[in-house]
Amino acid sequence: MISNQKYSPLIEEALLDLAEQGVEILCPALEKLFNELMLIERNQVLQASPYERTEQRKGYANGFKNKMLQTRMGKLHLQVPKTRDFHFYPKCLEKGTRSERALGLALAEMYVNGVSTRRVKKITEKLCGLEISSTQVSRLSQLMDKELEQFRSRPIGRMIYVYLDARYEKVRENGCVRDLAIFTAVGVNEDGYREILGISCGLSEAEVHWRNFLEDLLKRGLTGTKLIISDNHAGLKKARQAVLPGVPWQRCYFHLSQNAQSYASPKMVNEISQTIQDIYNAPEKEEAKSRLKRAVEKYEQRAPRFSEWMERNCEEGMAYYEFPPEHWKKIRTNNASERLNQEIKRRTSIARLFPNVESVLRLVTAVVVEIHEDWISGRKYL
Repeated sequence: MISNQKYSPLIEEALLDLAEQGVEILCPALEKLFNELMLIERNQVLQASPYERTEQRKGYANGFKNKMLQTRMGKLHLQVPKTRDFHFYPKCLEKGTRSERALGLALAEMYVNGVSTRRVKKITEKLCGLEISSTQVSRLSQLMDKELEQFRSRPIGRMIYVYLDARYEKVRENGCVRDLAIFTAVGVNEDGYREILGISCGLSEAEVHWRNFLEDLLKRGLTGTKLIISDNHAGLKKARQAVLPGVPWQRCYFHLSQNAQSYASPKMVNEISQTIQDIYNAPEKEEAKSRLKRAVEKYEQRAPRFSEWMERNCEEGMAYYEFPPEHWKKIRTNNASERLNQEIKRRTSIARLFPNVESVLRLVTAVVVEIHEDWISGRKYL
């Protein structure tokens, strides 16, 4: 078994080059770093250094393959380590390149379709390394779509909690600019880790789109769900009741609190916010219901619309009380989906207007694949 080194001499050399010569030496330094990281990774995967005799060895080093990697910093000319009797491809090359390729293609599609600006052209050339023709865009898109479709259609299993949400992107459709809904499903598995279960697009949040999305999750093996957490989307509510009728629903407490503020005068905003917070901070469900009843009676005369709204809506935010108290903070809001949406928005905001639905789905899927990999290999969510 190979020993753990604190650092490699080549890595130290690359860092010294950066320190002494600055950004001008960035690409050569990155080449050294990538090449050495790939060697270290190959040794770890094979569980042996080249020529080392060990019973743990899983395969053999088999030379190198030249590869040009296009990055934001420029072209890197790399030596990718090869293996014999064991499949190996460096994760440091795979990770982080999908979303960059997808963004490059999205911008390239805008450029070749005449809907871009000089700025878009500049970004495209920086990400892709050259001006891309429509034929090249089509070929590269097909290759990437095949890879990303494998993620979207992969089997999924038991998920205790499922968070559902949607956000919007601008897209050209039949000569018009339309709002395209991006549907996302986040699950928490039996071991407490988050997974991104599904991603889909639709030109509205109508019931039919949500229903198709949920049915696809079931076809791919979704089972064991004890609670669905979401906002109060009308289409989602109907689809959920049709496809998953026996699964309890937790309406996002945070959005409930925000909605409450529109049912009374601006002077009462802070008071209303505190009232809702007091209800959901109750130590048990019966106490929460009791506080809700008192609040409904209290505001019956002062703020009748708010009183009526509470009576009609607030119990939809109490499903979390049926689950372990240590989970309450994470399952009473839809924050898991909100954070995912924020990360998607951070990447898609560069493109702003997409040339077609396929380019949106391509970029969003590439982004969520990277996030999914971080989640399943990182800290437990619950």
